[in-house]
Amino acid sequence: MRSDTVNQRPSLADIREAHARIAPHIHRTPVFRSRSLDTLVGAELFFKCENLQRSGSFKIRGATNAVLSLGAEEAAPGVVTHSSGNHAAALALAAHLRGIAAHIVMPENAPAVKVAAVRAYGGRITFCSPSMKAREEAAARIVAETGATLVHPYNDHRIIAGQGTAALELLEQVEHLDMVLAPVSGGGLLSGTAIAAKGLRRQVRVLGCEPRNADDAYRSLREGRIVTNEHPVTIADGLRANLGDKTFPIISELVDDIVLVREEEIVQAMHLLFERMKLVVEPSGAVGLAAALSARAKMAGKRVGIILSGGNVDMSAFFASVLPRADS
Repeated sequence: MRSDTVNQRPSLADIREAHARIAPHIHRTPVFRSRSLDTLVGAELFFKCENLQRSGSFKIRGATNAVLSLGAEEAAPGVVTHSSGNHAAALALAAHLRGIAAHIVMPENAPAVKVAAVRAYGGRITFCSPSMKAREEAAARIVAETGATLVHPYNDHRIIAGQGTAALELLEQVEHLDMVLAPVSGGGLLSGTAIAAKGLRRQVRVLGCEPRNADDAYRSLREGRIVTNEHPVTIADGLRANLGDKTFPIISELVDDIVLVREEEIVQAMHLLFERMKLVVEPSGAVGLAAALSARAKMAGKRVGIILSGGNVDMSAFFASVLPRADS
């Protein structure tokens, strides 16, 4: 994104520019189909497999766009963020690709698999107590001490433009989509998805997908203001953030609806993706299929694009849960 437009809402042109910038550093992820899942939903489903993306999620798109958008002097001290998972790993990798430092503030209860990923990419981790206030204070302290540039996980127009490249690719790969479904947490992915999808195909409906146990985006759209969740409890650990002042206006204008899903529906969607498509998708990434299954009436007969946003499942925890049963 051009330096004079960093503080302006991204356009389709900005998303195209971001895609040209990051294309050498990311995967153009495939779109997969499943006849059996089509039958279950009663629609034609097209899965954009960001679970197969570098760093294991779509987050590398926004992080790489943000890091590569920095001027040389601005980039020299490195970057800093606060994140419990996929953005942390993505920013660490993007910074590594540019050869600069990445200071990552993570809550003490962050998933072990995501902590390991940050370390593998060379990120310098600072742990803090698991509250947004603690995360923001730690990040601000690092900025003051190092001069590093803060790259917010979602409330940043460079991030939004980068995340929108997934939908840009999807609509290039699949013609005549009627709907695009994407998870929503802080709103970076959904905002970018809506800008790209509506810019390329105005009549397409864009639906956000969210756990009932973390339904701040759903409530925010209905109340016309940002509503927050204080302590959301959901298996979808990547969907616990609240909308930001940059993402909320975009979502309010361009997103057609938010579909809420129950915890058991998220687990069912993960199971189906593994069983029917042999895809490992984390809970946050599976909410799109969960929404398609729970809102079948809205999907009936439609061509539906679903962004599977990530695949960073803690396999050690998974195998620890199933091995005792295998031995019995």
